[in-house]
Amino acid sequence: MTMTGPGAGRSLAGGGRQKAHEAQTAAERKEALLALDSEGDLRKFGEQLAKQGFTVVRRFLEELRQVLREFTDEDADEAALLIERVRKALPDPGKISPSWQDLWREFEGIVRYKSSLLREIPASDRDGEWQVLIDNPYSHEHIAVYPGLSFLEAAYMYAYFRTDLEKNEYIRLQKVETVIWHTGEDPSST
Repeated sequence: MTMTGPGAGRSLAGGGRQKAHEAQTAAERKEALLALDSEGDLRKFGEQLAKQGFTVVRRFLEELRQVLREFTDEDADEAALLIERVRKALPDPGKISPSWQDLWREFEGIVRYKSSLLREIPASDRDGEWQVLIDNPYSHEHIAVYPGLSFLEAAYMYAYFRTDLEKNEYIRLQKVETVIWHTGEDPSST
């Protein structure tokens, strides 16, 4: 880590230092947050972040979501720690936007379910095309299928949807072995 100590994250969310915040990369913000370990520093970080308003918080949360999309086996513990720290820093994001009321539950679920997939599926079996399928056999709604994904994309999608799975729904993560694909404009389809 390049930034350490209790003051490392102050420019990350320092009130009145919005340009410094925006100039930092997502990786620098992540490292700064991971460097904060006291409850007081985390709380101060969250207060200063919230003071900068909805747009800055939204960008920060988008960066966190990107971390969740991209983390691999080696990063799983760090992703869990990051969500734990940011939850302490900003315990009630729903006060900033009602759509974020259950955000930490969602993020924690994504880390939990994606980490489980990373443990269950060996790296040697992750190449190729993957898809995620969601269905409720007791509903008249259509099956949702997300095809053409890499393993990491599919693992994130699986974890994202698994977090809010309803009682009668099921979700499948599938590796595609054979694909035959045509479009309506294909000369061979007429």
